Amino acid sequence: MRTVKIILLLAMCVFARTVSADNRPNILWISCEDISPNLGCYGDPHAITPTLDRLASEGTRFTRAFTPAGVCAIVRSSIITGMYAPTIGSQHMRSEIIPPANVKAFPELLRAAGYFTTNRSKTDYQFNSTPAIWDRQGPKHEDWRERKDPDQPFFSVINFIESHESQIRHGEAKHRKVVETIGSENAHDPNKVGDTIPEYLPNTPATRKNWAWYHDNITLIDKFTGDVLQRLEDDGLTDNTIVIFWGDHGMGLPRGKRWLYDTGTLVPMIVRWPKSVGDDVGEAPGTVREDLVTTVDLAPTMLSLAGVEVPSYMQGRVMMGKNQGEEPPYLFYHRDRMDEVYELQRAARDRRWKYIRNFEPEKPYSQRLEYMDDMPAMQDWRRWAAAGRLSGGMENWFQVPKPIEELYDTNKDPYELNNLADRAEYADRMSRMRAAMEAWQEEIADTGMIPEAVMMEEMKPDGVTPTTENPEMERSDNRVSITCPTDGSSLVYRTKTDDGWSDWTLYTKSFSHDGAVQAQACRLGFSDSEVVTLD
Repeated sequence: MRTVKIILLLAMCVFARTVSADNRPNILWISCEDISPNLGCYGDPHAITPTLDRLASEGTRFTRAFTPAGVCAIVRSSIITGMYAPTIGSQHMRSEIIPPANVKAFPELLRAAGYFTTNRSKTDYQFNSTPAIWDRQGPKHEDWRERKDPDQPFFSVINFIESHESQIRHGEAKHRKVVETIGSENAHDPNKVGDTIPEYLPNTPATRKNWAWYHDNITLIDKFTGDVLQRLEDDGLTDNTIVIFWGDHGMGLPRGKRWLYDTGTLVPMIVRWPKSVGDDVGEAPGTVREDLVTTVDLAPTMLSLAGVEVPSYMQGRVMMGKNQGEEPPYLFYHRDRMDEVYELQRAARDRRWKYIRNFEPEKPYSQRLEYMDDMPAMQDWRRWAAAGRLSGGMENWFQVPKPIEELYDTNKDPYELNNLADRAEYADRMSRMRAAMEAWQEEIADTGMIPEAVMMEEMKPDGVTPTTENPEMERSDNRVSITCPTDGSSLVYRTKTDDGWSDWTLYTKSFSHDGAVQAQACRLGFSDSEVVTLD
């Protein structure tokens, strides 16, 4: 009888631990920069991407995953908030905006719900990161391994910059290091990749080298992804972690990055579901999803997968899981100022057709942009244009004026070179897509119609960035409460212990502590407050 009681007691303890443990899935993002779907699993004949191909075979591969714009910071502002950049005013490259007071970076919402949040290490949101968003931020931490409680779910972001535009043109010495890492047998011969160079680029030695190095960089990303996945496996976390691989916009080559064509907005997206999530949420290994998704969908989707309520202000849909929403009839895109170049375009796309509206047709596509023009392939393209050597799709980019409207059949014309907007047989389609795009602009309150200087003066009068007011703390019956009078502010705190100050913690409710407490207030777009101490 005593033995039976002991067995029952042990069983009750195990059961109690099981039901009390946090069984929400971990989420791991592996993101990379300036990459189109030039992976083996997407059919690129020159790709050497065994890790990502295997990840796709184990999970779900999206064939129509897009970014709403063609450049990193603007897209990342949408990803972190779940809102289109023209709604919050972040559509101009390298601006520093103030989002509305009710808007939070979605990892803060995960953190408030008990997730351990880490980022290594890019932010680039068009506003400064705040101490409320991440438990760990920067290059010098061990991601999920720094959790104090192994049962605490985590959301970790690991971003690879090795595929960035700048790394395609970084010089022979640096590229030799890439080849050393991936192995010379995996390096791409520029003379053997010319058959897949986009049709609008001149097939010159410089272009072929850029194209080969771009593929080498993707192979490097594949290797680094394998290292991360192995670390997850070594920690015994593979079976309860959702892994999502995605690119922040299209390839960092001419008429790719910065543009609304598919070469600038179509990205790889692969999701591997863990066993713990279950068949009712996950999808069979090797699934291919052809529905329209946008990176604006990432924030609401992550919150939904974590069991966190999705804020009503978010504009994306939940694109997977139990609460998956319906596929939209169209995705929408925007292009505004890119560094020193002003432009204004809006676009709509369904599964097949792309509609683009040029609000400044008097400006050529080929406006000079200093950073873009450092690419050797771009320099050759300009030289050929000056020499009158271009024809067909190569020449379109230099036309002045450019058309007010564009329409492309992306099935037949994947590089979007044959504009069908003036064809009578497509008048009805043009009318529908134009109306849908205009309705979207109205729905999101498109601030792109407001001059940037006017919008920024409204956010920051006289160009001054406001500072979050200092937090206010009080202790009553040994419980510490913290408030801040700044609308939309968040709070972090740490406590004094015998071992020194604890890590900063996101404040969500009052807590018990009889020693010293420090607090800081912050808000997106504002400077952080001073650190205030309660003894």
